[in-house]
Amino acid sequence: MFDASVWEILRNLDLQDTVNMETKDVDAIFTSKTEKTFQFDEQLPSLPVPTLQHTLDRYLDSVKPHVSDDEYRQTEFIVQQFASGVGKELHRKLLDKARTEKNWLEAWWRDYAYLDFQLPICPYVNFAGPGPYLHHFLPKADGVLIERASLLTHLGLGFWHRLRKEQIRPDKDSKGNRLSMNQFRRLFNTCRIPAPQRDHLKTYFQTESEGPMPLHLTVFCRGRIFITKCLDENEVPLTPPELQQQFQYITDKCANEPEGPGLGALTGDNRTTWAQIRSRLVALHPQNFTNLEIIQQSIMCVVFDDNCPANETEVFQLGLAGDSTNRWFDKSLTMIFFKNGLAASNCDHSPMDAMTLVTTTYYVDQCVLKCKGKWQGTKEVRQLETPRELVFKLDDVIERGIVQAKRVYNEIANNLQSHVVNYNKYGKKFLRQFKLHPDTHVQMMLQYAFYKLYKKPAPTYQTGTTRKYYNARTETVRSCSPEAIEWAKAMLNPDINNRTKVALYRQAADKHNKLMAEATENQGCDRHLFGLQILAVEGGLPMPQIFTDPAYTKSGSGGNFVLSTSFVGYTPVYGGVVPMVEHGYGTFYKIEQDCISMFVSAWKSCSQTNAVEFGNMIQECLNETGALLAETEKLARL
Repeated sequence: MFDASVWEILRNLDLQDTVNMETKDVDAIFTSKTEKTFQFDEQLPSLPVPTLQHTLDRYLDSVKPHVSDDEYRQTEFIVQQFASGVGKELHRKLLDKARTEKNWLEAWWRDYAYLDFQLPICPYVNFAGPGPYLHHFLPKADGVLIERASLLTHLGLGFWHRLRKEQIRPDKDSKGNRLSMNQFRRLFNTCRIPAPQRDHLKTYFQTESEGPMPLHLTVFCRGRIFITKCLDENEVPLTPPELQQQFQYITDKCANEPEGPGLGALTGDNRTTWAQIRSRLVALHPQNFTNLEIIQQSIMCVVFDDNCPANETEVFQLGLAGDSTNRWFDKSLTMIFFKNGLAASNCDHSPMDAMTLVTTTYYVDQCVLKCKGKWQGTKEVRQLETPRELVFKLDDVIERGIVQAKRVYNEIANNLQSHVVNYNKYGKKFLRQFKLHPDTHVQMMLQYAFYKLYKKPAPTYQTGTTRKYYNARTETVRSCSPEAIEWAKAMLNPDINNRTKVALYRQAADKHNKLMAEATENQGCDRHLFGLQILAVEGGLPMPQIFTDPAYTKSGSGGNFVLSTSFVGYTPVYGGVVPMVEHGYGTFYKIEQDCISMFVSAWKSCSQTNAVEFGNMIQECLNETGALLAETEKLARL
């Protein structure tokens, strides 16, 4: 999920407040001349293992809102048995593993949480989001699609170029701790490969000092697939006018000739089915294998989409669940350009978390602001190699597979409901007046909104970054705490005065702040319990009762969180994923000085959920709680 500390990526600067991008050099903000991108990664400390007692205490606390008193006593007994029995032995084995591996979780998380997933990865796993540049300097003339796509692709390649040269500034957190940059190695030139039991990742990215690497783009247009050169002989990105010539050739060819077979649809099928079809493709003709390798190795995918989304909600929907015949969902990064010049991205979640793309997209956005949406350099176009179409040899079985894959994917994609909330009454500036963490405030609003709407708590996943440790990614913050629910109940009780409500709010906020701080130290309960469960599975042991107890699922464990949430940071960039469960919501948000924007997703097949209704309730709770804080603060000053 999304990295809750993404603002740390931007060197702890609130760039929206402090940097005038018309006068500042964007590269001076994002790059370093004295430090290399990956130079500190090997020096980072090993991922720690929490004490077993701390993990079990945290777990029991998170269970309380979701079970009855009798159920809690039963769960408490099961946890005590686990602590003194098999759990103690599993924990010892995990400590042994942690002594020999700098990150005991890394391979398990990659394999069990991502690569073992056998349903379609899009939209179930992939994340997507709109390009924030839709709000400024959008060209109005004919040819807006190609002009905009050429500029944005050039700028995105500029980030790749700086990453390859290790010029991107290595990250620190607010306390000055170095953060792992390892995930940036898999943002570009990376692809997920389907397999019958477990997929695998292939990464072709290398830094300049490590050696040569593939230097082309894969371009999708109307079901056809092309490759094009995108860098010159010095590995400098082609200029926007040069890319525009390449893209124009492709779009003109596709406009005047029949649509392609839409082979990309196969990547939207169940993984086992896609693996079988892929094997048939490779066996059918050697050119098919070569073509697949070319796609896998490419820096990224560029998609030309004939849709014209009217707003951010539609951009989200098309980015997250768009036309599968014109995508390659296995690629780590796909930039999607719509006919009206708007843009989105779609990324495989397996190799990385979204903070990598947030940084890249924010870099591109600031460059767009800097140049006012227009290329300021030379208009000269050098003689370039013509883009080449990748033509696959297909048979009846593969063609039927494409039809079947489209059906499987479309059934899921058409079931997705997307909704964007743009709340403009207050944001970070207002909340800081009360010494409140803006992210914590929004998390409290999610708890309150769900409880107000459904009169029950929602087990909640929020992302907490653990990147201060070697090759680490995330830990879960279970933000549906007993304190949060006590506050939500108080807000609905007219007999409780406002001062008490605010006091309960602050207690809940303090609890959330503590949970987030612990998560960044890998001191939550989820990753530790996950590791213990995997040890039991790999050791051939009977599944410990703690993992089969109904409370385990009711509290969200095992991918059963009803609210799946992430704070994407203080920049204009955000995105989202689908809900974890059919009766749940995805809620992903950014917080700017005077506004809060949120993407809400739900499944249409569930009669209990509605993304628009939940979004409206969140806004209602923001209004109510904002007014409560302002009124109470005013009275306190009298």
